[in-house]
Amino acid sequence: MLVLGVLAAPALAAQGGSRSPDQSLALFEQVYRFIQRNYVDEVDPDVLIEGALKGMFESLDDPHSAYLFPDQMRSLTDTTSGQFGGVGLYINKPFSSRDGGPVYIEVVSPIEGTPADRAGLEAGDRIKAIEGESTADLAVDEVVDRLRGAPGSSVEVTILRGRDLEFPVTLSRAIIQIPTVRWGMIDSSTAFLRIIQFTPHTRDRVAEALEEFRQEGYTSMVIDLRSNPGGLLESVVDVADLFFDGGLVVETRGRVASENKRFQARSGRAVASDIALAVLINDGSASASEILAAALKDRDRARLFGSTTYGKGSVQQVRGLGDGGFRLTMSRYYTPAGTDIDKKGISPHEEVKEARLSEEEQRAYIDLRRENRFVDFVDQVGDPSPADIDRFVQDLLQEGVEIEADNLRRLVRAEVNRVLHRDILFDLENDRVLRRALEYLQQL
Repeated sequence: MLVLGVLAAPALAAQGGSRSPDQSLALFEQVYRFIQRNYVDEVDPDVLIEGALKGMFESLDDPHSAYLFPDQMRSLTDTTSGQFGGVGLYINKPFSSRDGGPVYIEVVSPIEGTPADRAGLEAGDRIKAIEGESTADLAVDEVVDRLRGAPGSSVEVTILRGRDLEFPVTLSRAIIQIPTVRWGMIDSSTAFLRIIQFTPHTRDRVAEALEEFRQEGYTSMVIDLRSNPGGLLESVVDVADLFFDGGLVVETRGRVASENKRFQARSGRAVASDIALAVLINDGSASASEILAAALKDRDRARLFGSTTYGKGSVQQVRGLGDGGFRLTMSRYYTPAGTDIDKKGISPHEEVKEARLSEEEQRAYIDLRRENRFVDFVDQVGDPSPADIDRFVQDLLQEGVEIEADNLRRLVRAEVNRVLHRDILFDLENDRVLRRALEYLQQL
């Protein structure tokens, strides 16, 4: 027989039937003690409290705020320590799905040169499952725990790309080194600066690159922020300082007065005002990279090319709590023009669409990878010449591979570079966004 009992709840406040904070805490304590004394099995009090804390943060409906268990708290040191065992992905969980279905974990961007990057995962891919377990009911931190592991071990993920293209990918975990900056000269006067992530070392690396550019006599520069997932606020402000001689870089606003801050550039400018700047962005540019792009745009210092950025415009604080802790959104970013970028992103001056495959082409490409056609091609030819690549493309087309010829040629080149572990800084032939930025700089 089912017996229903009633707990006497603390009296409700008169207005609107809402409880005061003290009444809510009293209700929580009453339920906690009832469970502890009466549940059919003895329960560890810490388990009850940690479960309640986890639920409290989940009720905020904010993917960036969470209760952190001890192992999750320790993992937050990975970025500052510079390495960890994993697959090399920055991920997030959207508030809603694109098609009204389950909400899966979404790839913000793969880390350059990591297993996820070499496997061809892209910004916007959704991780539907890990080792057969759906991510629909998992928080971001839980997915991170499942993706990390001993270097050399493997994990299988199910990827959902586009509307309904689903395919498995086996990723071999590795020690993930957090990269920062890469650079070089495109020609005798145009410099190329790729900022991969904002870490405590990024400012020094950018300054080193700028000094080399100065010695080369550069007159223009391309700053590539595509698929840069962000990083440290202090780092991006320090980098912005190299491009401005004072003035606002970014502002944070929150409910607590101490979170309302204005971050100004100091007089540390290393890039002369007559150096023309073009910035490349895409939907994988997030957080700190959006701050730099917005500052350069709002203050008329650079022209932006590409596609609208990710829109991660909130600031979190991490606090220790016993052996664990929590992460809580405390404020939001506002650009020098006063724009809130959270869930909106930064739009470019000129939208330039990167070469993207249709869903049918994606299916054909994934089939080629499953069949190891690219690896076999390199094994047979060695270091293929452009003529070798053209012949291979024609062979595939004659077999009936349904990928447009230019797209297929681009894919073969990229796969050859991946198989041979080539370190390609930029691709003038296939990178539409970079080509348009160079056209703009050459017209000045």
